[in-house]
Amino acid sequence: MLDNLVITNLKSGEATDFAENSEDFILKTCQRTLLIGFDGHSFATNSLEEQKIDFEQIVGEKAYTYLLQIICGMKSKLIGENEIVGQFKLAYKQYAQKDNRSCSVLLILEKLFKDAKEIRSKYLLGLSQKTYSSIARKHIIGKHGAANVLILGSGQLAEDLINQLKKKANVFISARNQERTQNLAKLHNIEVVPWKDFDTYAQFPFIANSIGCSHGTFIKDDFFHKWDEKNHRSNRLFVDLGSPSVIDTALQVEDGVMRLKEIFDEGAIHEEHKQRQIKRAQNALKEIVIKRKSCLNQKSQNNEIYTRT
Repeated sequence: MLDNLVITNLKSGEATDFAENSEDFILKTCQRTLLIGFDGHSFATNSLEEQKIDFEQIVGEKAYTYLLQIICGMKSKLIGENEIVGQFKLAYKQYAQKDNRSCSVLLILEKLFKDAKEIRSKYLLGLSQKTYSSIARKHIIGKHGAANVLILGSGQLAEDLINQLKKKANVFISARNQERTQNLAKLHNIEVVPWKDFDTYAQFPFIANSIGCSHGTFIKDDFFHKWDEKNHRSNRLFVDLGSPSVIDTALQVEDGVMRLKEIFDEGAIHEEHKQRQIKRAQNALKEIVIKRKSCLNQKSQNNEIYTRT
């Protein structure tokens, strides 16, 4: 089964409308966009070539290895970060509800979760406590002591931010998806700010943005001028975790605007003992992939025998 697995790797933020009605599983993160399917059934290749979209493909055992490295946080700039697991699970939940889902793809993803859990628990647990949301919390709460924080977005990263911030600050949320926003507000007992109410946004000295978009910016420089005027020389911080970024401003860290690059730089791992743990995880990962390939091949053979009989 693994021999026919195909991963199509696109640039972060690349539109995937062409694949929405296919059997491909779609995963979008701040670093990459992936389409996962099987040779002969994947919708991606022909469509991408027709649209002249740049892509690379990984097949077979290498494809499963690559997926396992991603979900274990070993391909992330913050090595060992666990937010990717939440993104995978949310995408899996959505995919499992599709009418044209592939049972084979679902099986691969289920095995992937199981194998990743083993590697993380044995080798990567506690390796990187500095995830995006926790670094944001350190700056917003730890360094600035924020009393009120506005979170933009309603996805998994937004909920991670809520969980990180709500114990120490009053949290407000604003997002396009009204149903999801209201559900989060009710679940976490936080207040909602109307979507794109920039006048109200500007009243908050502390804002954490989790929204990324490939279709351009929507938080323009004029907003930051207003935000700057309202909070000039005061204790303030705008943390932008969106990728691709939706903000348009020349303001930098010294001006109170912190971007993903600074988050990545702060969470970088240099310690020698952590590098040894990563090496052990990589070796264990290779062994797990070999075992998983053998098990899936055996399962496929048994299914073929059952079908023939």
